[in-house]
Amino acid sequence: MTSLNLTHLTWSPLGHGHCHHQFQLRDASLHVAAGEFVGLIGPNGSGKTSLLRCAWRFSKPQSGEVRLDHHNVWQQSSRWCAQRIAVVLQEFPEAFGLTVDEVVAMGRTPHKGLFDGDTVEDRNLTRQALESVGLQGFEDHAFSTLSGGEKQRVILARALAQQPQLLILDEPTNHLDPRYQLQLLQRVKRLKIATLASIHDLNLAAAFCDRLYVIDHGRIVASGTPQEVLTTTLLRNVFGVEALIDEHPLHGYPRITWITQP
Repeated sequence: MTSLNLTHLTWSPLGHGHCHHQFQLRDASLHVAAGEFVGLIGPNGSGKTSLLRCAWRFSKPQSGEVRLDHHNVWQQSSRWCAQRIAVVLQEFPEAFGLTVDEVVAMGRTPHKGLFDGDTVEDRNLTRQALESVGLQGFEDHAFSTLSGGEKQRVILARALAQQPQLLILDEPTNHLDPRYQLQLLQRVKRLKIATLASIHDLNLAAAFCDRLYVIDHGRIVASGTPQEVLTTTLLRNVFGVEALIDEHPLHGYPRITWITQP
């Protein structure tokens, strides 16, 4: 079982024109234990995506460490990381005429040699991944013809086919209607693998995450269980919004009701 540790990360978009302070990361530390579902929340532009990119070996931090168990991710090859870390992003890849089946099968690529064909195991894993996101029967559909929500589920299936030890999700529910938002997060939670997800909807974060980290202007400003983190004071200070917080009547996790001025 694999855990993720980010220690004192500093990153800024050097050489990208003048840098917006909000996209910098400053002394950011974060831990995801084996099997834990951790949420990253914060206002737009606070550095959520920047932090995730450092974690999946896309943006190299200027200082600090990213460790998967005892291995420094930035001292490993991209292939080593792809065998262990799967990423589900907000943007969809250009799939140039690929079928759903072919997109999901790409998840097997890091585990194979250059000229290896698909094995029976590869095909089984691809099929199971599609079943697990409720898209069996879609194998031969062109990826480009799917709705945004269906595409998002195919990309999750591709990540599952990778058999990762760490799953990183950047706003995974953005394109989904409520039913599929809940289904996707339930599926991810059932995987019982270390998961770090930036989540826009704080009620979904409260419902599914074991722990939350709050990022604001590139700094981690709070962490803990949803009960510990989601307070009226924090929501006012970080998000600039007044809220009522009570308990979900069925499940007991915090429930946020935003207070809007009529």
